[in-house]
Amino acid sequence: MRSPEEPGLAAVAPPLSITKRFIIAAASAINDAACRSDGTVNRRLVSFLNARSSASAKPVHGVRTVDVPVDTSRDVWFRLFIPCSDSAGLKIPVIVYFHGGGFAFLSPASYLYDHVCRRLCRTVNAIVVSVNYRLAPEHRYPAPYEDGVDVLRFLDRGGLLYADPLAADLADPCRCFLVGDSAGANICHHVARRWAVGAGSGWKRLRLAGMVLIQPYFGGKERTEAEVRLAGAPLVTVERTDWLWRAFLPEGADRDHEASNVFGPRATGELEEALPAALVVVGGFDPLHDWQRRYYEGLKARGKEARLVEYPEAFHAFFAFPDLKQSAMLMEEVRSFIEGHRPSKENTGGC
Repeated sequence: MRSPEEPGLAAVAPPLSITKRFIIAAASAINDAACRSDGTVNRRLVSFLNARSSASAKPVHGVRTVDVPVDTSRDVWFRLFIPCSDSAGLKIPVIVYFHGGGFAFLSPASYLYDHVCRRLCRTVNAIVVSVNYRLAPEHRYPAPYEDGVDVLRFLDRGGLLYADPLAADLADPCRCFLVGDSAGANICHHVARRWAVGAGSGWKRLRLAGMVLIQPYFGGKERTEAEVRLAGAPLVTVERTDWLWRAFLPEGADRDHEASNVFGPRATGELEEALPAALVVVGGFDPLHDWQRRYYEGLKARGKEARLVEYPEAFHAFFAFPDLKQSAMLMEEVRSFIEGHRPSKENTGGC
């Protein structure tokens, strides 16, 4: 089999600047060096190379931030992003954001996600709750799903009031959206399902109005056409994703586990009636895009409201580069989706 670089084969990535190629190559090298053959992660190496930013009570680019503990015994916390724009007494949506990183890397304090969530907060004019969940392989399935639900319960109990009264006064808990990229988008789906199970009771304030899955990290035992054709694409390779699935899924499970292949042969049960509307974002140069399209098609086949947005020239994690036109377009898509959605009738409760 010829390599993707040989003449006559389709390109596996759009033209990228030298700077972007360097950033992507460095991120890939860190990932590969940190993922040991025994299935563990070299956390010291990751910590040394992961650029981090601190929360800032002083506004930066019109957004102030504060770190809020949820469960210190599990290191579950979130970074709260509050826009400084005058909302004229109006309540604004709450975005609960789950970062990517293959379930094994990064955090809300990573420079990349501090910057992404700051942009999201400012563009949408929303409160953003960026979740720090437990990482694999030290904490396997279903740890990040449980942590995500616990953060929702913290918000539902009025936790924002104690964390930041001004943010609590701005936030509209009846318009909560789950947003995530890559593994974080996978977490969105599974957290939303867990929330939807008890949507009719047990939740006092919080109502999910929608979820945005940016290049969600799904998979299966099958090798899709895109995974084969886009071998060598930026950041994502089957070798890397295979390692990360082994690190995250239960011992002995394969990639057809429902956490990975959500509509695959081992999927159990129907989707919950209260599962909110979804915006699914796909990149044409992402080797995972066949799985992402299948997810969208699976939602539609089960009668769920879903919209697919495709960026043919986008590679995995394109949204992290604000100078790319597709990145700016995505932010506007998210803003439009959030402005256009409120909880469905079965989700409204006391809203």
